[in-house]
Amino acid sequence: MLYREVGQYKSSYAADMAVFPILQDRIGIAVILVIAYVVFPLIGNDFLLNTILIPFLIFSLAAIGLNLLTGYTGLLSLGTGAFMGVGAYACLKLTTIFPHVNILIWVLVSGLFSSAVGVLFGLPSLRIKGFYLAVATLAAQFFLEWCFIRIPWLYNYSVSGAIEVPLRTFMGVPMTGPTATSLTRYLAVLTIVVVLTWVASNIVHGRIGRMWMSVRDMDLAAELIGIRLFRTKLLAFAVSSFYCGVAGAMMVFLWYGGAEAEVFAIDQSFLILFMVIIGGLGTLIGSFFGSALIYILPIGLRLIPGNFGVPIRPAAAEQLTFVIVGALIIVFLVVEPNGLARLWQIGKQKLRVWPFPY
Repeated sequence: MLYREVGQYKSSYAADMAVFPILQDRIGIAVILVIAYVVFPLIGNDFLLNTILIPFLIFSLAAIGLNLLTGYTGLLSLGTGAFMGVGAYACLKLTTIFPHVNILIWVLVSGLFSSAVGVLFGLPSLRIKGFYLAVATLAAQFFLEWCFIRIPWLYNYSVSGAIEVPLRTFMGVPMTGPTATSLTRYLAVLTIVVVLTWVASNIVHGRIGRMWMSVRDMDLAAELIGIRLFRTKLLAFAVSSFYCGVAGAMMVFLWYGGAEAEVFAIDQSFLILFMVIIGGLGTLIGSFFGSALIYILPIGLRLIPGNFGVPIRPAAAEQLTFVIVGALIIVFLVVEPNGLARLWQIGKQKLRVWPFPY
């Protein structure tokens, strides 16, 4: 078998604790990046790039943000959609006030505004947790939805009440607006997601990540060994909301090209939560697995049966998706609570020791 650790000796603690300690894993990541940056742009059409890959990457980033809070810190949140909305509306205001600044800069900066709002609504986590914290974040979801609809200043007093994305260029190449190509927007989204995923990986494998996991496993014991719950929990809310805010800004400016407040409703929050549950709590790769399964599944249900002469109506495919996703959530919660990421880890471990028993 090709997936072997034999002969790969670790001569330092850093090498032993590396994110990808096995050479084959590093090669696999390099191959994935080559496919994403070279193969897909060469062979991909507008449907593949704009309908599948761009939203898949955006939802994966939002799922990473929620996973940092719920999976790594153990703080349940139902306000993900609202925090994504904060990032989108903040990006709109920033591009309006400073029209000559690169739009990609404002996409990232908008996450800071979402981070500040996340810290504000994360204050109840210092006193409550579990179901009660979920209710508190649900209240934040409804309050922010009300702001998106009832405060005209946020959407620049537009008659439609929606976010209208203006034309913005980078070095003469349109990045947003009707003339921006799917390839340009895909490369921008891919670069942001790759960089932020790398940052998240370094965070969770470092001191901050260990503090979050200590709070998740037993907050009382974490406090007794010197971890300050106040700073740790608020930091988790800040980082999580930052990622969700950037995902929301990319969703509107680099995918939809415009959106109404309903895009960031409670349904969006539950969708991201389902991605995290099915993909795997406390893993970054699980965010990508969950996003791929839940988002691409409806597209597959509409396209694959039609190619075999059994077309399915869009409404029927949507209802069938709800049934399948609900069943998968129940199955994973009962059989494998750690989701698809755990199955992936088990499969790799079996390959590392095959043909010996595991």
